[in-house]
Amino acid sequence: MHPARKTAAQMVTEAKLRIENLTPDQVATELERGGVLLVDLREADERIEKGAIPGSVHAPRGMLEFYADPTDEDHRPEFEPTRRTILYCAGGARSALAVATLQQLGYSDVAHLEGGFTAWTRAGGGVGAA
Repeated sequence: MHPARKTAAQMVTEAKLRIENLTPDQVATELERGGVLLVDLREADERIEKGAIPGSVHAPRGMLEFYADPTDEDHRPEFEPTRRTILYCAGGARSALAVATLQQLGYSDVAHLEGGFTAWTRAGGGVGAA
Protein backbone atom coordinates (compact mmCIF):
# COMPACT_ATOMS: atom_id res chain seq x y z
CA MET A 1 0.00 0.00 0.00
CA HIS A 2 1.30 3.44 -0.96
CA PRO A 3 1.10 6.39 1.43
CA ALA A 4 -1.56 8.97 0.65
CA ARG A 5 -0.36 11.32 -2.04
CA LYS A 6 -0.36 15.06 -1.53
CA THR A 7 -0.10 17.97 -3.86
CA ALA A 8 2.74 20.44 -3.59
CA ALA A 9 0.22 23.05 -2.43
CA GLN A 10 -0.93 20.74 0.38
CA MET A 11 2.66 20.17 1.45
CA VAL A 12 3.29 23.93 1.59
CA THR A 13 0.10 24.55 3.58
CA GLU A 14 1.03 21.83 6.07
CA ALA A 15 4.58 23.15 6.40
CA LYS A 16 3.30 26.66 7.16
CA LEU A 17 1.30 25.25 10.08
CA ARG A 18 4.49 23.85 11.64
CA ILE A 19 6.95 26.70 11.03
CA GLU A 20 7.44 30.35 11.92
CA ASN A 21 5.94 32.64 9.27
CA LEU A 22 7.19 36.24 9.34
CA THR A 23 5.75 39.37 7.75
CA PRO A 24 8.00 41.74 5.81
CA ASP A 25 7.89 44.16 8.77
CA GLN A 26 8.99 41.44 11.18
CA VAL A 27 11.87 40.47 8.88
CA ALA A 28 12.93 44.13 8.55
CA THR A 29 12.95 44.48 12.34
CA GLU A 30 15.09 41.37 12.74
CA LEU A 31 17.52 42.57 10.07
CA GLU A 32 17.86 45.92 11.86
CA ARG A 33 18.82 44.08 15.07
CA GLY A 34 21.52 42.16 13.22
CA GLY A 35 22.97 38.69 13.60
CA VAL A 36 20.44 37.15 11.24
CA LEU A 37 21.35 34.95 8.30
CA LEU A 38 18.93 35.91 5.52
CA VAL A 39 18.91 33.30 2.76
CA ASP A 40 17.56 33.82 -0.77
CA LEU A 41 16.47 30.45 -2.17
CA ARG A 42 15.57 31.72 -5.63
CA GLU A 43 17.47 30.68 -8.70
CA ALA A 44 20.25 32.93 -10.00
CA ASP A 45 18.17 34.17 -12.94
CA GLU A 46 15.38 35.28 -10.58
CA ARG A 47 17.88 37.28 -8.53
CA ILE A 48 19.43 38.87 -11.60
CA GLU A 49 16.04 39.83 -13.03
CA LYS A 50 14.44 41.22 -9.86
CA GLY A 51 17.28 41.93 -7.43
CA ALA A 52 17.61 40.69 -3.86
CA ILE A 53 17.03 41.81 -0.31
CA PRO A 54 20.22 43.60 0.74
CA GLY A 55 22.45 41.48 2.95
CA SER A 56 20.95 38.18 1.86
CA VAL A 57 23.10 35.25 0.85
CA HIS A 58 22.24 33.13 -2.15
CA ALA A 59 21.59 29.43 -1.64
CA PRO A 60 19.47 28.02 -4.45
CA ARG A 61 16.81 25.66 -3.12
CA GLY A 62 18.49 22.66 -4.71
CA MET A 63 21.70 23.26 -2.72
CA LEU A 64 20.31 24.39 0.63
CA GLU A 65 20.64 21.09 2.48
CA PHE A 66 24.24 20.68 1.36
CA TYR A 67 25.23 24.24 2.29
CA ALA A 68 23.45 23.94 5.65
CA ASP A 69 24.75 20.52 6.74
CA PRO A 70 27.98 20.98 8.72
CA THR A 71 29.05 17.43 7.81
CA ASP A 72 28.74 17.96 4.05
CA GLU A 73 31.71 18.89 1.86
CA ASP A 74 29.65 21.77 0.39
CA HIS A 75 28.83 23.26 3.81
CA ARG A 76 29.13 27.04 3.96
CA PRO A 77 30.34 28.50 7.27
CA GLU A 78 27.61 31.16 7.49
CA PHE A 79 25.12 28.33 8.00
CA GLU A 80 25.06 27.46 11.70
CA PRO A 81 22.25 25.34 13.18
CA THR A 82 21.82 27.63 16.22
CA ARG A 83 21.99 30.93 14.30
CA ARG A 84 18.78 32.84 13.60
CA THR A 85 18.09 32.01 9.96
CA ILE A 86 15.34 33.46 7.77
CA LEU A 87 14.63 32.04 4.34
CA TYR A 88 12.82 33.60 1.41
CA CYS A 89 11.91 32.74 -2.16
CA ALA A 90 9.68 34.49 -4.69
CA GLY A 91 6.29 33.77 -3.09
CA GLY A 92 6.85 31.83 0.12
CA ALA A 93 6.23 28.24 -1.00
CA ARG A 94 9.82 27.05 -1.49
CA SER A 95 10.93 28.79 1.67
CA ALA A 96 8.16 27.19 3.76
CA LEU A 97 9.23 23.74 2.62
CA ALA A 98 12.88 24.64 3.15
CA VAL A 99 12.30 25.74 6.76
CA ALA A 100 10.79 22.35 7.50
CA THR A 101 13.84 20.72 5.92
CA LEU A 102 16.30 22.80 7.96
CA GLN A 103 14.42 21.84 11.11
CA GLN A 104 15.07 18.21 10.20
CA LEU A 105 18.77 19.08 9.94
CA GLY A 106 18.65 20.40 13.51
CA TYR A 107 18.22 24.13 12.89
CA SER A 108 16.49 25.47 15.98
CA ASP A 109 15.83 29.13 15.12
CA VAL A 110 14.64 29.22 11.52
CA ALA A 111 11.70 31.02 9.90
CA HIS A 112 10.59 32.22 6.49
CA LEU A 113 9.28 35.39 4.90
CA GLU A 114 5.58 34.76 4.25
CA GLY A 115 4.83 35.86 0.70
CA GLY A 116 8.53 35.92 -0.15
CA PHE A 117 10.30 38.55 -2.21
CA THR A 118 6.99 39.60 -3.73
CA ALA A 119 5.56 40.50 -0.31
CA TRP A 120 8.82 42.22 0.63
CA THR A 121 8.75 44.53 -2.40
CA ARG A 122 5.00 45.20 -2.08
CA ALA A 123 5.62 46.29 1.52
CA GLY A 124 8.27 48.76 0.30
CA GLY A 125 11.29 46.73 1.40
CA GLY A 126 14.62 47.66 -0.07
CA VAL A 127 16.04 45.81 -3.05
CA GLY A 128 19.64 45.65 -4.17
CA ALA A 129 21.53 44.09 -7.03
CA ALA A 130 22.00 40.34 -6.83
